Parts: sequence; structure tokens; C-alpha cells
Amino acid sequence: MSSKPGSIQFLDLWDAGIEVALDDFGTGYSALSYLKKFDIDYLKIDQVFVRNLASDSTDLALCEAIIQMAHRLDIKVIAEGVETEEQREILKKAGCDFVQGYLYSIPLPASKLDELLRSGSSFCEEHHPHGKPIDKKPL
Repeated sequence: MSSKPGSIQFLDLWDAGIEVALDDFGTGYSALSYLKKFDIDYLKIDQVFVRNLASDSTDLALCEAIIQMAHRLDIKVIAEGVETEEQREILKKAGCDFVQGYLYSIPLPASKLDELLRSGSSFCEEHHPHGKPIDKKPL
């Protein structure tokens, strides 16, 4: 862990084994400056860049740049809003670490999560709490 300004606020989280994700990256308040200010474990690419993802799109160029930058900073990447196998495959080829979205499950209330996890219907055997490992297929 580094001694970046602001990191002190996260020490208790890390001591408790909690990892930190920067949500909605590329939009709104989720700015590049946060990557300097805080020790981030995961960067979540906002779904606005995934929604119209195609192999020759501007969105792909932006996703690739975000993924490469994050990896150079030792940050894992999660893509939000993945709805198709095509999007999943494009992100896999771009080096994205994890994906989440309707391809795997609709948003669920906490009361339904346990049921879904026990059924295994939308998750592979090894899943990640922030998204699905990109190299795994749903059952």
C-alpha cells in the first residue's frame, strides 16, 4: 500500500480485507485524478462505453486505453453493462479482467442473491463479487 494523500482514509478498509472499486469510470465525478489520490483496487468502466461496443468503434478504443492505463497502474478492470457475448468477447480480447451485466443476471435484491448463488444458474463455479471472470462462460 502506498502513502498517497487520502489513502489514510482507506486503511481501515484494507485492514478489514475490503477492496476499493472506482465506479462509473470515464463519466461524472469518476476522474483520472482519483487514480493519483487514492489506492484503487478495481476500476469499473462505465456502461456508456460498453453499450455500443463493436470491434471497430471509438468505444473500443476508449475501453482499450482505460484497460491499458489501469493495468499499468496495477489496477484490475471491470466492465459494466455487458449484455451480449459479442461485448464480452471484445472486452476479453482487449484484456479486461471482469465483466458484469445482464448477460449474467438482472439486478437483484439482496434477498434473491443467496438463491441465485445457490442455484448456480447464472454464475460459473468461480465467480468474483464485482463481476464475472471474463474467461468463464455462464452455465
